[in-house]
Amino acid sequence: MSRRNIAVGIFIIAGLTLFGLGIFLVGNRHEAFSHHVLLYTKFADLDGITKGSKVQVAGMDAGQVTKIDVPQTPNGQFRVQMKVDDQLRGLVRTDSVVTVDTEGVVGDAFVTIHPGSPNVGVAQADSVLQSKAPITLSDLLNHGLGVMNDADTTMKQLGGKLNVALDGVNGAVGNANDLLVGLKEGRGTAGMFLRDDKMAAQIRETMTNVQSTTSNLNQASVRVNGIVADVQRRQLPQKLDETMSKIDSVTSQADATIGQVRQSLAQALGPDANGVTAAQNINETLSNINAATGNMAEDTEALKHNFFFKGFFNQRGYYTLASLSPQEYRRSKLFSSARSPRAWLEATSLFQHDPRDTEELSPEGKRSIDTVVASLGDVIFKYPIVIEGYSDAPEPADAIHLSYARAQLVRNYLDARYPFVAKNLGVMPLSATAPPGTEHDHWSGVCILVAKKM
Repeated sequence: MSRRNIAVGIFIIAGLTLFGLGIFLVGNRHEAFSHHVLLYTKFADLDGITKGSKVQVAGMDAGQVTKIDVPQTPNGQFRVQMKVDDQLRGLVRTDSVVTVDTEGVVGDAFVTIHPGSPNVGVAQADSVLQSKAPITLSDLLNHGLGVMNDADTTMKQLGGKLNVALDGVNGAVGNANDLLVGLKEGRGTAGMFLRDDKMAAQIRETMTNVQSTTSNLNQASVRVNGIVADVQRRQLPQKLDETMSKIDSVTSQADATIGQVRQSLAQALGPDANGVTAAQNINETLSNINAATGNMAEDTEALKHNFFFKGFFNQRGYYTLASLSPQEYRRSKLFSSARSPRAWLEATSLFQHDPRDTEELSPEGKRSIDTVVASLGDVIFKYPIVIEGYSDAPEPADAIHLSYARAQLVRNYLDARYPFVAKNLGVMPLSATAPPGTEHDHWSGVCILVAKKM
């Protein structure tokens, strides 16, 4: 009987231990034990952003949208609450701009927080960041219509100026002809001058010059007439009028279609027999779908870290370079394994400062990277490559910002020069402390790691 009690006690203790370990792992995956900061922004149009949408900072997954406050008036704005990993907070400054981007042309929408200027302060918790509205297709169409209207007005003004110029040329030619006729008939003071041989010779010379001038005027008139005839032959004003008529017709049809769609939507979105509108039903349904999808994703992520399923997901390639945080990266045996080749490059020989006092790769640094690639051989193209960035800046926010920038410079150079698969090149900002078990404990520069599977 005592042995049976001992076995039951051992079974209960083991079950409670596994249960507590599972709760800890699930909570850790849900980032319940990690630090976050809440930031806000406002949009006049969400453009597909919902609760649970992904939030990126400088291209790295940093959190998700946790709450959306709906405005009470049509001219109000949606207030979006974002949960951002505290490790990436150093990249978010007070002048950072928030935009809405999509994965591809028709992919899911997500929120992007662009890094701010290094000479301004870090955005504090509960700060409201400025946003930038996306450019829509309707804005481009309205701009094109305005350009067509300006072109039509310009052509009409050009036609009026050409008519005025032709009238002036014809008047000048007529006055010259009247003057010549009067001189030949001897009328006026000029006619008397013609009786004097000396004056006649001078006047003949003057008339020769006048005739030459008249010939030039006639040639100019012919050229102007040719320009007018070419404009009329091409029927440019008529074509512009036809184009504007077609645009007006299309606009009228679009307005009629929009009116019909609005009427249909008003009928479809009206209240049902219980007094509940279709919009309220749709919002409730979408909320339930989002909640169910979030729960499924969270359950799947929890399974990845579960004691019984962790090995299965590791064999499938559980680690994704874009989703690993610096804390997970330091704890992973895959990236601290002695089997993984590493190449350490110092910042003094790898970078130089441009006229704006910003770091860039130096010629010596590029040669050092080429030497590392040549020494590793074909193995560097078979496994994922992680570029670890290190900086010993005194401020933690500046250190993580500079280490990320250094790793990104090396990644861009490798991606542009060598035939790497883009998804196999990852960056990891580690400030100044390397993962445990590596060759260096403190570093300033970059380390290129070939992540072999264990």
